[in-house]
Amino acid sequence: MEKIMVEKSPPLKGRVRISGAKNSALPILAASLLGTEDIILDDVPKLKDVEVMCEVLKSLGSKVEHLDKSTIKINSANINNYETKYELMSKMRASFLVMGPLLSRLGKTKNSLPGGCAIGTRPIDLHLKGFKALGATIDVDHGNINAYADKLVGEKIYLDFPSVGATENIMMAAVLAQGETIIDNAAMEPEIVDLASFLSKLGADIKGAGTSTIRIKGVEKLGGGVHSIIPDRIEAGTFMVAAAITGGDIIVENVITSHVKPVIAKLKEAGCEVIENEDTVRVIGTKNLKAIDVKTMPYPGFPTDMQAQFMALMSLCEGTSVCIETVFENRFMHVDELKRMGADIKIDGRSAIIQGVSNLTSAPVKASDLRAGAALVLAGLVSEGVTEIDNIYHIDRGYDDIEEKFSKLGAIIYRK
Repeated sequence: MEKIMVEKSPPLKGRVRISGAKNSALPILAASLLGTEDIILDDVPKLKDVEVMCEVLKSLGSKVEHLDKSTIKINSANINNYETKYELMSKMRASFLVMGPLLSRLGKTKNSLPGGCAIGTRPIDLHLKGFKALGATIDVDHGNINAYADKLVGEKIYLDFPSVGATENIMMAAVLAQGETIIDNAAMEPEIVDLASFLSKLGADIKGAGTSTIRIKGVEKLGGGVHSIIPDRIEAGTFMVAAAITGGDIIVENVITSHVKPVIAKLKEAGCEVIENEDTVRVIGTKNLKAIDVKTMPYPGFPTDMQAQFMALMSLCEGTSVCIETVFENRFMHVDELKRMGADIKIDGRSAIIQGVSNLTSAPVKASDLRAGAALVLAGLVSEGVTEIDNIYHIDRGYDDIEEKFSKLGAIIYRK
């Protein structure tokens, strides 16, 4: 099985362009099921998860054509299937996002429970609660979920937690519902705003995306349009940490700086110099990294998807750092792998106490999830010897051309 090998590398220097956001591309691809005319999506990242979502769309009757490496043309005028195959659903959690569009467009959908990273309990009850509120009947049987409705009708829906996936799925179900839907305590992530922007281009009537209250007035049908996916703030953050951990100097291009403010703030606390421009961020590392504390929170708080990468950085900060994970209860699985590389980390419930060490050493390690894999790449860049990373399919799910991008910055990284 293929592995990623990372050797101790010099300080990384140069420019890196960030790809379109995985967490924006996947719901927007799902939302393309709602359109009845041609849709052109630009800056779509080349990822395994995107490949799977395109296969899902094809299985439902959409025409999907890759115009070039990052541009996809989709036509869903004649979708004719409401059931998503288990073998596709089991590959990634985002495949569940087709449920809202199918329910809205066809009035019925059948899906199995979704797969994805095993980082903790991520119930879909909020998704189903929203569908029920809009008038759908839900049947759960042997791991399959059937939802159907003659006509969805707008309703006021309060989410117990600002779930990104539930907010997206309910938005997509509501755009063709009769009347107005109001989602309270909605997620406010930039990817929610991007989805609303895309749907509006197709003809949807959505107000308030990016706030905790989203209002959707149902329309008769959606058409087509052209849309560019926003830059991936997690990929940007990963390269920003790469500059910090290697003591390098990296200019990260194609980034919306307001989306990475928590990362910028924590890197400055650690002693790095961070220079913001219109669509670039330059991070200049330091040899004297200072201990920092991080607490993950829903947007605009510190993103849980950057916790593992920062844990790698904290392992080399002078003093004691603390990392508190509040979003997922099982997102410290990378800790054992970092400890195999010499990190000094203790876990107490949802808190990790990291005592900085002077250096790390290479070891055979496994990526337990997508962001854990990125953390191991970062740790490998500063570890003595050759770090051998297994289970790299997790990394391929979320990072576009990871070896090429790191190599151009001076990293010694390759597949074997």
